[in-house]
Amino acid sequence: MTATQRPPTVGDRMARKPIVIRADAPLSEAVQLLHRERIHGLPVVDGSGSLVGVLSQTDLARARSTEYLWANWPGLAVRHLMTSPPVTVQRSALLTTAARKMERHHIHRLVVVDDEDPLHPIGVLSMTDLIDAIAAEVESGGDAPEPATPSDPGAADD
Repeated sequence: MTATQRPPTVGDRMARKPIVIRADAPLSEAVQLLHRERIHGLPVVDGSGSLVGVLSQTDLARARSTEYLWANWPGLAVRHLMTSPPVTVQRSALLTTAARKMERHHIHRLVVVDDEDPLHPIGVLSMTDLIDAIAAEVESGGDAPEPATPSDPGAADD
């Protein structure tokens, strides 16, 4: 990266206008939405549109493989299976920060929130978005980053 380039941020790579689902929606609606939109996770909002969780394919697969949850599937709502609190990242965060957060939490997507409102989902950053950013950097001839050291401010955990 040259001195005039700024490090890439989450806002540079996120998918804008996330498809969200309400916490009180039936699981069948969530499954249909994931399938129709060909996405792997949904930010979950309450009645006022505030972020309250995330529902992923993994959450649904876990329900399918758990006898008690599968037997009660028709009565379950998104809120019963969602992961809460959601793991989020601000739009202005560096991609490296987002990558560390995904790795630390063993997740494949982060809900991007407005810098001024941590409950307002404005996008989603997926593992695919991160890989696309790495590929673009490699294709543009970007050098491999220097190994981080404890004194390196970029290495600090968030």
